[in-house]
Amino acid sequence: MMNRKKESLIQFGKRLSHLRKAKKLSFRKLSVLCDVDYSDIKKIEKGDVNITIATLMDLATGLGVHPKELLNFNDDFLKE
Repeated sequence: MMNRKKESLIQFGKRLSHLRKAKKLSFRKLSVLCDVDYSDIKKIEKGDVNITIATLMDLATGLGVHPKELLNFNDDFLKE
């Protein structure tokens, strides 16, 4: 069974991917807009990286959304 933290990272990555694709942005284009390396964006979308708040803010800026939009995913973190 996957642990809760890993599942949250995967859900965050899916949310990032959804927003990036909705804006029709490639990894490289988003990378330029938010100053986060495109290879790191790929890793974040896969749920392989636990990002900082600063990176969250950079990604949100690049996407043109409020940071809370990136955290708007279905994960019941209080669930046991």
